[in-house]
Amino acid sequence: MPPFPSQPRPGFFNPCHIIAGLWKNRHLVWQFTLRNVEIRHKGSHLGLLWSFLTPLLTFGLYMLVFGFIFRGRFGVVPNETRMEFALALFIGISIVQLVVEVIGTSPMMIVTQPNFVKKVVFPLEILPVAGVGASIFHFFIALGIAVFGVALAGGGLTWSALWIPIIMLPIVLLAFGLGWLISAFGVFLRDIGQAAQFFGQVLMYASAVMYSVKIIPHAAWIFLRFNPLLQAVVLSRNALLWHRPLNLIALAYLYAFGLTAFVLGSAFFQKLKPTFADVL
Repeated sequence: MPPFPSQPRPGFFNPCHIIAGLWKNRHLVWQFTLRNVEIRHKGSHLGLLWSFLTPLLTFGLYMLVFGFIFRGRFGVVPNETRMEFALALFIGISIVQLVVEVIGTSPMMIVTQPNFVKKVVFPLEILPVAGVGASIFHFFIALGIAVFGVALAGGGLTWSALWIPIIMLPIVLLAFGLGWLISAFGVFLRDIGQAAQFFGQVLMYASAVMYSVKIIPHAAWIFLRFNPLLQAVVLSRNALLWHRPLNLIALAYLYAFGLTAFVLGSAFFQKLKPTFADVL
């Protein structure tokens, strides 16, 4: 009896196949993720310490500028303090920055590694995954600062904070899907790197990071409500800072969007991967 094929049939994509491949090469994924984290601060005197200092200094800047100078308020809870406003702002920016960073770094993820592309046995899909992993590492640090701030001066933590990992899982899936999709596009269209920077800025303003969703005009809300990052920002603020009930419909939409992006991004990458060597 002939052996069963180890690869999916041509024209058929099974997302479980790429997940199994990542698990099989998990040690390689870990090594490349650590390398991406180290490269970011290579040559600096403080090194990895900047991973903690940057979000901490950013939080202090937001609190000074938007909390004390502009006296910003989201108006979700009564008697909102400047610290609570700064924490809400920081939570939103940290979530959006995770995806924006992936969008900004992914276009060159494959292009800058031609030696790996030419190795037939090398699993190229781990390169975007490692890039996303480095972004997730920095997000966890920012999230830790936000949690500490809420516990210390933001009204304290409640059991609703346990929703945060559940809320963030589809955003992580979205990040992986975008990483595969954009890195594959970047091989064929080098201009995508410049467009990605602009699109990242658009996402920042379209995700209700610096303003309350209450002030969004109805005509704009018809479109903005489909932005998964906006929904993730609102859900995370409600769960971690404002202790409001979770919107299960919004959470279900997040999972539908994240899973779809993950499957489509991985399928697109696998479809184009055999042609990378010819282009590079």
